[in-house]
This record gives sequence, C-alpha cells and structure tokens, in this order.
Amino acid sequence: MERRKILITGASKGLGLAISKRLSPDYELILHATKKESFTETIPGSHLLCADFADDEQLSDFCKLLKKEHGESLYAVVNNAGVTFDKPLNFQPEREIDTMLRVNLRAPILICKTAMKIFGLLNRGVIINVSSVVGESGNAFQSVYAATKAGLAALSRSLAQEAAALNETHNIRVLSISPGFIETEMTAAIPQAIKEKYLNMIPAKRFGSVNDVAATVAFLLSDEASYINGTNIHINGGLL
Repeated sequence: MERRKILITGASKGLGLAISKRLSPDYELILHATKKESFTETIPGSHLLCADFADDEQLSDFCKLLKKEHGESLYAVVNNAGVTFDKPLNFQPEREIDTMLRVNLRAPILICKTAMKIFGLLNRGVIINVSSVVGESGNAFQSVYAATKAGLAALSRSLAQEAAALNETHNIRVLSISPGFIETEMTAAIPQAIKEKYLNMIPAKRFGSVNDVAATVAFLLSDEASYINGTNIHINGGLL
C-alpha cells in the first residue's frame, strides 16, 4: 500500500526536523528548506523541495511543483517555516517586516491554497499550521511575528469552515498548533533572566522539547484525531 505523503516546511532544523524524524517511519515526506545545503541530516526516502519563501517567484514555483509532483497522493501539509526579527516596531526596518509577512503568513496562505485544491479533488487531507503562544498572548519586541502567528490560527479556523461549505461530504481538516516556550536554536538566544521569568509562569515547571511538539503533530495527523478540526491546540505546559 502506498504511504501517505506529507509536506513539512522549515524541515531542516528545530521543530521541523523533529517533526520530520517523528513522522518518517509512517509517512513519505516532502521536506522544505530555503536551500538544499540547509539539510545537515538525511531522512531516508524523503523528497526535497526547496524555495526561499520571501521570494514571490520561488514561492509560486514551489506551489506549482508541489501540485505537479505530489498532487495525486498528498495527504497532509505542516506549515512550520517561519522567521522572526525581535526588536521594537518603531526600530524595525520595513524589509524585516516584509520578510516576516511573506515567510510566516503569505507563504502558508498560498501553500494552503494549493493544498485545498489538491484535497478538494481527493476529498480528503489535513493541514496543520504552526502558530505560537505569542499569537494569542502577544510579546514585546515581537509585534509583527505575533501578528503573523495570530493570522495562522485565524486562517486555520476559516479554512476548516470553507471545506465544509464547499463539500458537505468532505474529509478535510484544518487546524493550528501553538507551541509555547520550546527549547530550540531560536529560543537559545533569549537572555537567562527572561527564560527564568517564563519558567515561573509555566505550571509544568519546565520548557517544552521539540519532541513534545512532534508527538502532538503525529497524533493530530492520525486517524484517531479525525474529529479534531478548526481549532488551535496549545502545547505550552499550561503557560499562564
């Protein structure tokens, strides 16, 4: 039996890499990164599909290739790729604002558009958009990043409703996940004092691992999660 295909964007490191490793025994993976050189670990049997999502032309070509090469058997999309430039908005260069909007929000929207076309023909599919706790709570010096992540949660809720409106007998699910303080390269640069502040706010009294997120994604993609749809799943240890 042919294994289900799953696209994972931003798969060369951090959450994307952990998700890829968790899913690789059960699925055929399509892995994205900006460049092939970004992949320092090889996942057997995977397909590489690279593009700089900040570049409109590359993103357009990426979506066309996804549909052309994998459209007949695509089962799911995990929109994980994202960038952040942390600084006060009044000091943020417009090029950084544009990059975050393009990579974190525009790219997932267009990938979702491509996936929904494919899933509409197949009458089944799953989209998981990786949002963030800051999309709901907000965070100083991450105003644009937080706005893009809030947008992903809203996009997911709306697309779940669209799928039902277009076809009452569909089997398409769209949802988002919001990781909290997860130990990755991105969070490693945060000053220790701020880390301790967050730790005191987490009832679980620990920071999350990438494996906590990967395990959640694996469950949400499974048939056991078939009734979880149009919602945002928090993975934050109870962060208050």
